[in-house]
Amino acid sequence: MSLRRRIASSPAVVAAVNGRARTGEDELRAAIAGKTVVVTGASYGIGEATARRLAGAGATVVLVARTAERLEELAAELGPRAHTYACDLTDEDAVGDLALRLLFEHGPPDVLVNNAGKSIRRSIADSTDRFHDFQRTIGVNYLGPVQLTLALLPAMRERRAGHLVNISTSGVRGLPPSPGWSAYQASKAAFDVWSRCVAQEVRPDGVASTSIYFGLVRTRMSAPNFATIPGMSPEDAAALVCDAIVRRPRTAGPSWVGLADVITSGLMRGTTERVMTRAFVRNERARAARRERGA
Repeated sequence: MSLRRRIASSPAVVAAVNGRARTGEDELRAAIAGKTVVVTGASYGIGEATARRLAGAGATVVLVARTAERLEELAAELGPRAHTYACDLTDEDAVGDLALRLLFEHGPPDVLVNNAGKSIRRSIADSTDRFHDFQRTIGVNYLGPVQLTLALLPAMRERRAGHLVNISTSGVRGLPPSPGWSAYQASKAAFDVWSRCVAQEVRPDGVASTSIYFGLVRTRMSAPNFATIPGMSPEDAAALVCDAIVRRPRTAGPSWVGLADVITSGLMRGTTERVMTRAFVRNERARAARRERGA
């Protein structure tokens, strides 16, 4: 393993860059035992790890993802408090049916963890004939969770209790817009702004909202792109999700996110964009050279 990879995988470095959870098992159990938590994107990664942690603390976990077989395998491991609902969040009719079933079978959830996400890294030059990539990414990262949240919110507001936990990324708060990530960052930014607007409307009705701005989490979605950057395990990320569920802050994420956002989006926006452009051009030229050598 290279020195850069060893540094990136060091627990101390990972905690310094991404933050560390504070909630212990007893505190989590006291806050969540007997409550109903809906977790989207529950089949792998952050969603799976979060569901495992919550089920272990006595919560009823409602697992939502596209793959029914994988959800059933996970539910079998978690026990009778786990319930599975296969659903493609880009399918408007399926999401509508899902919301009706959830309310009928479980009532309004105590916590909704909007975790399902789709990542895509592709330059605009390679995207001009791939509009479907943008449609799919927006469907999973923005429109699907908006539709599900809208369907569940009235019952939560009527009960005057509930918590929306929205899994976002430091790519929309802290890090600048990056070449190659237009579809992903735009869709995540849309849901982030939407959820922050909604939070101000529902808070007086007893419904809390937390936006979590994760740094790198080493999941199937991120693995191809960031081998040498300090990243959390899904279990570390799940611990931070559980922190948010217990403490209910408005925002959560690495300590550097706020300052970085001020610098990259405000004080040094022009400089940041010039640096990102040069890096992108250099990387594209290197990629073209590798392709030419392999031809």
